[in-house]
Amino acid sequence: MFNKIAIFVSFFLCFAATGACAQGLRALARIDAAQSGIADISDHEMELTLKLSQAVPYRIFTLSDPDRIVFDFKEVDWAGFSAIKPLKSEKINELRFGVFQAGWSRMVMELNEPMVLDEVGLRIDPVKGDAVLKAKFKRASPREFAAQTGPRMEAGWDLPAEINVVAPKQRQLGDRPLIVVLDPGHGGIDSGARQGDKLEKDLVLIFAKELKETLILTGRYEAYLTRNDDDFISLPGRISRARMLGADLFISLHADALKSGWATGTTVYSLSDEASNEASAYLAARQDRDDLLAGVDLTRQSDAVATVLMEMARVETKSRSDLLADMVVSGVAQSIGRLRKRPHLYAGFSVLKAPDIPSILIELGFMSNKRDLNNLLTIGWRQKVIEGIVLALDTWSVEDAAQAQLLRQ
Repeated sequence: MFNKIAIFVSFFLCFAATGACAQGLRALARIDAAQSGIADISDHEMELTLKLSQAVPYRIFTLSDPDRIVFDFKEVDWAGFSAIKPLKSEKINELRFGVFQAGWSRMVMELNEPMVLDEVGLRIDPVKGDAVLKAKFKRASPREFAAQTGPRMEAGWDLPAEINVVAPKQRQLGDRPLIVVLDPGHGGIDSGARQGDKLEKDLVLIFAKELKETLILTGRYEAYLTRNDDDFISLPGRISRARMLGADLFISLHADALKSGWATGTTVYSLSDEASNEASAYLAARQDRDDLLAGVDLTRQSDAVATVLMEMARVETKSRSDLLADMVVSGVAQSIGRLRKRPHLYAGFSVLKAPDIPSILIELGFMSNKRDLNNLLTIGWRQKVIEGIVLALDTWSVEDAAQAQLLRQ
C-alpha cells in the first residue's frame, strides 16, 4: 500500500536506510518511458507513474495562479519521456519537465482543476535497485487547494546566498573595466521558443558565450553569464546574480517566436509599464508565465519605504537603460545594415526591473521567421551583431561616465 498523505504542503524522501542507498546512487536516474505516464483513473482522480532506474530523493508541492503540482527530483534523465506523450489526463493543461538547477530536475503539471495529493509511494526493487513512483491525486475544492498551497520555506533557493554586508555599487566613471552580465534567456525546464528541433534556450546560450568571449578579449570589459549551462534560473534569480557580480549593466538575450502575426529582425527593449505594441506586451507577459510554469512562486510582499527608494533609483537607471538601448540599436544597424522600422521598443519585462542596474533585453530575431532563424544559426551573422553590440557598449560607457562626472560636480 502507498502511504497516505494527510497534509499536502511538501514531501521529501531520502533513502539513507534503504539497501538501494547503501549501494550508492548510480549517476542520473533514468526514466523508463514505456512504463511511465499520467492518466485519469476516474472522473475525479488521476495518477502519475514513473519507472526509475534507481531511487532518488523527491518532493511534491503545489503553487497557485495558475494551479500547479510541482515535483522535484535529485536528479533524473528525462530522455525519451516526452517522445511517448505520456499525458493522458484531461485534468492537466500543460506538462513541463527538465533541469531546474544543478543537481535538481523538475516536473510541473499545470492543472485544469484543483487537485491535491491523496496517496504517494516509492517501491524499490531490493535486488535490481530500480524503483516505481506512484502518486495519486484527487479533485479538491478551490478552498481546500488554497489551504494546502502557498510560498514554500525554500522559496528563493536558486538565489545566491545572502551576505551580511554589501558595499554600495559605485556608478562607473570610465576608470575601470565595465562589468557586463549577459543573461541567456530560459534554460533547463524552460526551453523558450521552439522551431523544429531548434530551441531558443540553446541558441541564445551560444550567442551569449560568443559575446562574452569577445567582450573579454577587448580588455575593456569583465563579462559574466547568468547561466553557463542548460540550467533553469528564475527571473529574480537572474537579477540577483547580476547584482552579486557587481554588474554595471545587464543584457538579457532572447530569440522568441510569435504564434500569430509576423515579426522579424533584431529588436532592443527597455523597461516601461506601457508596452510599445501588442507583440511587446505578449512577449513580456510570456516571460513571466514561463517562470510560473516552471514552478516558481512570483509572490512578493513589497515594503512601502523600500518601494519608494527603489523607484527613485529607477528614474536615473531608466534613462541610462534607454540610452544604452538606443546605442545598441545604432551599433547593430551599423554592423548588419538596416533594422526593422521600430527597433527600440518598450515593455514590462520583469528581468529589466532592477532599480540599480541599467538593463536591456535584445530579441536577436524571431525563430518563427525562417530568415531570422537562419541568421541565428549563422556564425558570420552572429559575429556582426556582436561587433555592433561592442561598438554600442564602447560608446555608451564613455557617455555614461561623462554624465556621472557631471553629477559629481
